[in-house]
Amino acid sequence: MWQLGLPWALALLLTAASSGASAEPADPASIFADLSPAELRAVRAFLMERPELGLSPSRGGPLAKNSLFLVELLPPKKRSALRFLEHGGARPRREARAVIFFGAQAEPNITELAVGPLPRPSSYRPLPFKGGRAVPFWARPMTRLEYELLHEALVAALAPLEPLLREATGFGFQNCSERCLTFSDIAPRGLGPGERRTWLVIQRFVEGFFLHPAGLEVLLDHRDPDPRRWAVLRLWYNGRYFGSVRELAESHARGALPLARLPEPPARQLFSSYEPRGRFSSGTPTEVHGAKVCEPQGRRYRLRGNRLEYGGWSLAFRLRSSAGLQLFDVRFDGERVAYELSVQEAIAFYGGHSPAAMQTKYMDAGWAMGASSYELARGVDCPETAAFLDAHHLLDADGPVRFPRALCVFELPTGVPLRRHFDSDFQGGFHFYAGLEGRALVLRTTSTVYNYDYIWDFLLYPNGVLETKVHATGYIHATFYTPEGRRYGSRVHSHLLGNIHTHLVHYKVDLDVAGSGNSFETMDIRFENISNPWSAGARVVQDQGRVGQEPPAPGLTPPLTCGRYHLAVTRRHESEPSSSSIYTQNNPWDPPVTFESFIRDNETIEDQDLVAWVTVGFLHVPHAEDIPNTATPGNAVGFFLRPFNFFSEDPSVASRAPVIVRPLDPPACSRLQIQRWTPASPGPCVHPEPFTYNGTYRQV
Repeated sequence: MWQLGLPWALALLLTAASSGASAEPADPASIFADLSPAELRAVRAFLMERPELGLSPSRGGPLAKNSLFLVELLPPKKRSALRFLEHGGARPRREARAVIFFGAQAEPNITELAVGPLPRPSSYRPLPFKGGRAVPFWARPMTRLEYELLHEALVAALAPLEPLLREATGFGFQNCSERCLTFSDIAPRGLGPGERRTWLVIQRFVEGFFLHPAGLEVLLDHRDPDPRRWAVLRLWYNGRYFGSVRELAESHARGALPLARLPEPPARQLFSSYEPRGRFSSGTPTEVHGAKVCEPQGRRYRLRGNRLEYGGWSLAFRLRSSAGLQLFDVRFDGERVAYELSVQEAIAFYGGHSPAAMQTKYMDAGWAMGASSYELARGVDCPETAAFLDAHHLLDADGPVRFPRALCVFELPTGVPLRRHFDSDFQGGFHFYAGLEGRALVLRTTSTVYNYDYIWDFLLYPNGVLETKVHATGYIHATFYTPEGRRYGSRVHSHLLGNIHTHLVHYKVDLDVAGSGNSFETMDIRFENISNPWSAGARVVQDQGRVGQEPPAPGLTPPLTCGRYHLAVTRRHESEPSSSSIYTQNNPWDPPVTFESFIRDNETIEDQDLVAWVTVGFLHVPHAEDIPNTATPGNAVGFFLRPFNFFSEDPSVASRAPVIVRPLDPPACSRLQIQRWTPASPGPCVHPEPFTYNGTYRQV
């Protein structure tokens, strides 16, 4: 942590007197709202003006500088929030979380600050990690500046390999404007604490370049803040390791190197592109629009700022830059069922024969997956009828950046009734038919973290069920094909290996069921074999439910310890807001947040404020059908929050959407009584606006 001295103390004393009251919107949900562009600018301006911090702009300059990396909302403490929401207490002080890279000092480090009050900040204080652990400078997330310097260093270092690369791929690094090479970087960046050496996968820069590895992988050491001291340590080309660029170049010059010559990429219908190619055998039309979602009588949900209401549901939401969607104060019919439900981490662990593949263990909070929320396409990513919302992030930038249409809200016909019954008279007629259409409200955003696209959904059903779901799509993380690589995946194209990997997604579920004092119980189902009480000599074999408090079974065991458990339940602590951090990716060996410490303190979890930590995931063995992209069917996971004897009956009986049909002349059933509480016909179902898309995200 940055060392606090006299200037810090003076800053706190001098600024405390100047703090003023903030003008907040009246809606209570706004205490959880993301920072506005004005608030982001105010925080940045306040910190940049503090002489004791010595901050420089994010863009340009050296790596060894003090810079502001991230600003986002610091949510209020739960006790203060509940006092305000439930008991009319004071509105919690609105504050920002600021992440500062202190690189221009003798012991560089990363420090987090709480800055407030907003909208006019006047003071700050340190935000320590649990146990007071410091974050070393080498554990910082990558920045745009470091990537620019990394590219420059790579181009200079690989200059002797330009003849090899041009001959093998037709592309190069030197003096490049077209037919260029690029790279993807792998993490973690080393094999132990203190390292910052990254394997770089060299690729041809064409559409879908993730599927165009050139056969060359380079290990570059970039720990030193001075790029002039960076160096290439190892290389891997077409299945062979080399100790230096010179060794590889000389091997090629002698003609002793088996070249991996790549075919010329076509100008059209490249295999990694979305351009249509081929025809379906049925001949049914695909050049016309398919089925669409419509709202014939208008929207049945209410969206006010960051408050969302639908049927019995009410909640507040935000899209935090660090880790994505976060719900607060989730209620049904006015009663809170969860204080917080949020994405914590998305991780992917790979296997492979090449060094980059075997080193890949992505932990996407370290890539700020919440700030990778690019524009959603109307009619593709979300229905045309959806309500779209912008997001603003201040991440590795000198001002807030607007991400248009980063979230969407829409009501979705599920295509299956929520419930239905046909009551047969077993004589060719019926006593009644009743059904309730299946609908859900969807809150959605996406994270495009390098090659992969995650689609994040929260679905609200009228029967009090909440579903959390994530779809994985985008480009597979692929490496250059060698025969030895077949042990670790599938050959999905001529020079391409789709590497086997496991996806794990971690969620925080702070349930408040009938209050904050909850207990955790499991129900075991087992067979029992008993004497039949009404037939002597007979036996009955049936299920028996047993409630207990057994710990969940362990699952996979990656370096991120939250992934060991499908479900873990702990006491809630303000010092344990998240199970991961933006620093775990580059320091998985000794991260500042260790989930294992949450569950090893031997605390009671009976009648306490509890948090359920949920891990879902799947194994992905890539195949040819993952070209050009992994498809969403079969690649989605999630979980449900379902009421269990919480209501006296299914709460969806309050819906006015059921249909009931009764015969007036049974058993003939020639005259029917049809009851419904909605208009008999939904009316026209067409969205008149043409498709539009912008795709930009710019500083505002």
